[in-house]
Amino acid sequence: MDLSGKIIQKLDEVGGTSKSGNAWRKQEFIIETGGQYPKKVCVALWGDKIDQFSLAVGDQVSLGIDVESREYNGRWYTEVKAYKVDRSQGSSGAAQNQMPDVSTFHDESDENNLPF
Repeated sequence: MDLSGKIIQKLDEVGGTSKSGNAWRKQEFIIETGGQYPKKVCVALWGDKIDQFSLAVGDQVSLGIDVESREYNGRWYTEVKAYKVDRSQGSSGAAQNQMPDVSTFHDESDENNLPF
């Protein structure tokens, strides 16, 4: 699945040691999607991906995400994990897709200079 938007908040990195003795770390970000009804989504980066992508507040990003839910003590918890990050060029996705202003599609002086 893909998710695009702007990073509006960077939460503190957390870490610890698993039951098997392995160290882990996680960093969460709040992404605000575009459109008429923007949504806020909490997305997590795990381990080395935190340093690999080094995201910052204000970045426009397109994320490859996995969504997973787990049950604990009769309650369900859902986490959105990012595995791929593409940074958008420019300040907004809408501005990237705009066509340039064009008054004419050809120069009228070239009409008699056809190459055939």
